Amino acid sequence: MNGILDHTMIRVTDLEESLDWYGTNLEYEEKDRYEGDGFTIVYMGPEDMHEDGAMLELTHNEGDDDLEMGDAWGHIAVRVEDVDDAYYELMDKGVEDYRPPEENPGYAFVKDPDGHEVEIVERDFGARWSLDHTMIRVEDADEALGYWTRKFEYEHDRRWESDTFANYFMQPVDAPKEAMKLELTYNYDGRTYTMGDAWGHLCVRIDDLHEDWEQLMTREAPEYRDPEDCDDMYAFTKDQDGHEVELLVRDTDADSLFPF
Repeated sequence: MNGILDHTMIRVTDLEESLDWYGTNLEYEEKDRYEGDGFTIVYMGPEDMHEDGAMLELTHNEGDDDLEMGDAWGHIAVRVEDVDDAYYELMDKGVEDYRPPEENPGYAFVKDPDGHEVEIVERDFGARWSLDHTMIRVEDADEALGYWTRKFEYEHDRRWESDTFANYFMQPVDAPKEAMKLELTYNYDGRTYTMGDAWGHLCVRIDDLHEDWEQLMTREAPEYRDPEDCDDMYAFTKDQDGHEVELLVRDTDADSLFPF
């Protein structure tokens, strides 16, 4: 199993507004688009993103004008050389002030038109604005760490533990530094979370859809949408908290990024 995080999917209410926001502010370009029956999917990312870098998938469903953000979904994080310069560059472009670097030394936050949080972090690698990690909240750290370790063979990249919460950064063994990581956030107060419908899923890149699916079933991953249910083009499982995880074989030589 390859295991690299291929993309993060979020839902948006106004596709053109979101395309303009990410294209203007994060300098993303449209990588590919699929027009379905009642929905549109667009892959976006920096022009010079790494071959193992993750894309952002924007999904718009017709008539879906009232999305619930939920709190099980946290944020995406993007890489820049200097957080202060990048944040105030966005302010000059008209992005709304949200959490400036003065409040959070070393990082900052803005929001996209639908309220999805975008963290800005300093990195000396990867394309500017490329996806560094995706954060999700989990209700049991031991279960979450066990899920990603056993099912997908992920390992700790690093962790941060405070008096009230802990962050665990996960990635496949030997993943390139340009690949996107998964940040698991665990709060010690025993809170529970709502999933909402503005948050979509994470996608894990695999080598063989059927073989890797059977391996996940052997490892007791939840059987949510098997390959047959998805016309043998992709599949979905869920983590211990119900976050959806897509499984997809990425054919880099194909004319389209989509398996449809």
